[in-house]
Amino acid sequence: MEAKLREFTTADYEDALALWQRCEGIGLSDADGPCAIRAFLERNPGLSFVAVAAGKLVGTSLCGHDGRRGYLYHLAVDPQCRREGLGKQLALASLAGLKTAGIQKCHIMVYHTNESGKAFWQSFGWKLRTEIELLSFDVEPQKVANPC
Repeated sequence: MEAKLREFTTADYEDALALWQRCEGIGLSDADGPCAIRAFLERNPGLSFVAVAAGKLVGTSLCGHDGRRGYLYHLAVDPQCRREGLGKQLALASLAGLKTAGIQKCHIMVYHTNESGKAFWQSFGWKLRTEIELLSFDVEPQKVANPC
């Protein structure tokens, strides 16, 4: 299946969410609501991409940076379209955008139990950082509704 990459837009949100929900290893939270994704895309133009094949969204890469380090989130490929290099193409497109923005290093968070995800990233040069532990803090309690 031949897929075409293009920049991720807010119009892609519903299809992207459906893809994320059917892909193992993708963790979703309130930070993945439509308003939050719109704000993320607006803050990080030219870094996030979708892959479309036969009119259907089959892959995503959600990428941003803080001015110092890049972060890649929700790289997902439809299970029926895997093992064709699409995930790597999406990642490389986001990394090229980071390079253009002057960002020299990118991080990705992978669930400890996601062996296939870790194998994917390590297969093209990403290094597992066993010396780092991730800690999180909820700055704002979860909301029932998230109006834009």
